[in-house]
Amino acid sequence: MFDWLIVGAGFAGSVLAERIASQRGESVLIIDRRNHIGGNAYDCFDDAGILIHKYGPHIFHTNGQQIVDYLSRFTAWRPYEHRVLAKVDGQLLPIPINLDTINRLYGLNLSSGELEAFFAERREPVDEIRTSEDVVVSTVGRELYEKFFRGYTRKQWGVDPSQLNKSVTSRIPTRTNRDDRYFTDSFQAMPRHGYTRMFERMLQHPKIKIMLQTDFREIRDQLRYNRLIFTGPVDEFFDWQYGKLPYRSLRFEHRTVEQESFQPVAVVNYPQTEEFTRITEYKHLTGQTAPKTSLTYEYPSDVGDPYYPVPRAENEALYKRYEALAAARSDVWFVGRLATYRYYNMDQVVGQALATFRRIQDALPVPGARQAISEAAE
Repeated sequence: MFDWLIVGAGFAGSVLAERIASQRGESVLIIDRRNHIGGNAYDCFDDAGILIHKYGPHIFHTNGQQIVDYLSRFTAWRPYEHRVLAKVDGQLLPIPINLDTINRLYGLNLSSGELEAFFAERREPVDEIRTSEDVVVSTVGRELYEKFFRGYTRKQWGVDPSQLNKSVTSRIPTRTNRDDRYFTDSFQAMPRHGYTRMFERMLQHPKIKIMLQTDFREIRDQLRYNRLIFTGPVDEFFDWQYGKLPYRSLRFEHRTVEQESFQPVAVVNYPQTEEFTRITEYKHLTGQTAPKTSLTYEYPSDVGDPYYPVPRAENEALYKRYEALAAARSDVWFVGRLATYRYYNMDQVVGQALATFRRIQDALPVPGARQAISEAAE
């Protein structure tokens, strides 16, 4: 008999397992259908000795100091500022679009003020910004939308940006300066020894037991536990009662090449050409030196493991029906990207898990139990 069963050993499940074991002193069984912990952030050394991310690049960035403080209990950090290039019209250009992007694309020598006027001339007025297309054309105009956004988005999501919620392209800013960082968060770094090592330290508490290659649907009636935390797809938990929620998946092709470096930055996007969306070279992320280098090519798909909830109005309406079912289950906590059908970054999932732990503490006080002492859990 366990006090808690947690389904899913990614960020949401692992943070809650650690908090419950260390702060409440209760026993936790955490299960995952994969053969490893860490969820999609899992990393491992390949045959060339390069630390690669099995499920594509995971770049940690946050403005939440409490989240940094919490995760820093389990890892040291390697400072890293992420930079991305897009192959457009045969050139490798900075994305998000900035001053250098436009000057190099068009052979200009604009200043920041002149670039603002350049965008202003090309913007299309949109009465109400509802879609991902609306966001871009109202900011930089139709031509740049076609060059940088439309093709990439159609590959990534399988639908035209005009059919996607505005949240997808709203995540990508447009800059009039030369800042070529992909993110501008106050904290940007990679776990010094990798994500998997961080998860191992998080889950090494004696009150935590881990079972891998274990499918909740197959053993849900065989396990003995008092309370449940579920981080998998919410529609699956309820046996697809209202039909399946659409998720976008990815196929990863991992390659090692016989050269020291392959591309000038960690990630290069391909919005105009190729079947894949991007190529990642991991040595930029890890700082490793080696005679070979390892790459991942990403191919979006409608089949495979669920990675991204598809942000469309009809999907949100369907999720609301499952959300109502989840709200009625006072014995289950639903946490994470798949369980709450939200496109969260890693730091947001950690924040959601810590907030869920606070709600657990309020709802289920443990007489005499140690209270959380970290700011992250207050």
